[in-house]
Amino acid sequence: MSIASRITPKTDAYTTVTGVPSHVDRSVRGRRTGGRRIGSHAFLVILAIYFVVPIWWLFVASTKSTAGLFSSPAFWFEDPANFFTNIQGLFTHQGGIYWRWLGNSFLYAFTAGLGATVLSILAGYGFAKYRFRGRGAVFGVVLGSVMVPLTALTIPTFILLSQYGLIDTPWAVILPSLLNPFGVYLMRIYTQDAVPDEMLEAARIDGAGEWRTFFQVALPLLRPAIVTVLLLAVVGTWNNFFLPLAVLTDPTLLPVTVGLNRWTTLSNSGAGGEQVWNLITSGAFISVLPLLLSFLFLQRYWQGGLAIGSIK
Repeated sequence: MSIASRITPKTDAYTTVTGVPSHVDRSVRGRRTGGRRIGSHAFLVILAIYFVVPIWWLFVASTKSTAGLFSSPAFWFEDPANFFTNIQGLFTHQGGIYWRWLGNSFLYAFTAGLGATVLSILAGYGFAKYRFRGRGAVFGVVLGSVMVPLTALTIPTFILLSQYGLIDTPWAVILPSLLNPFGVYLMRIYTQDAVPDEMLEAARIDGAGEWRTFFQVALPLLRPAIVTVLLLAVVGTWNNFFLPLAVLTDPTLLPVTVGLNRWTTLSNSGAGGEQVWNLITSGAFISVLPLLLSFLFLQRYWQGGLAIGSIK
């Protein structure tokens, strides 16, 4: 018998190279994989509960009266019929100003969101696909501005806008929100990987100009990133609180976040004995519904765009 035959373990259909029966080895691997799967699923369930619980509480709170908010169980209904009563009171309180606040939020969020998305696409594409002097330094400034808290820029922004007479106008909220450094960074990183240079060169060789190359070749490949930047910009502007609080004083120009905060201040101070906590919780619940619907309806563009990119 040769040395190789003596040192090489014998295997058959029922044993592995290590000498462990194959069905035992498969069962061990199956238990390990199953354990990891259970752990990942449990972690996802915990995350889902973490994000759903505040929304559930807000929905439950919108079905309660002001007294019920402080006396009934926090996570269960007092009287579901109160929901319609609260909604009716919400849309008629102070002459129905909540409608105006909600419309202002739509105006600021979608105007600034669309503008910020367009600027981010153009800037990110330019940084990714064009070579020009000072590109690294300029992009470094853009990247560094991501680290600056927005609250730290509110006072300088207020001073700058006041010099041009834009305080207490819609432009005081829209113009600063057009700048989205993180959107520029995200578009540059995505463009570098999603749009091959060879494809752009082929379009130029075929006689396409720079704008036609951008719109017909590059832009369709950037759809997932565009939807992502658009959602982030819209959500960021919709939830923006400190900037509108600093630059707006006219109650008819306030977004819904600052308007509800004004009602909260009045309820805390007890001015005129008016307590509208039930309207505040109902208004907060209504204000998050557009964002939830936006994510639900636009998620298919993420999935479809990613699938198209993988095939190409």
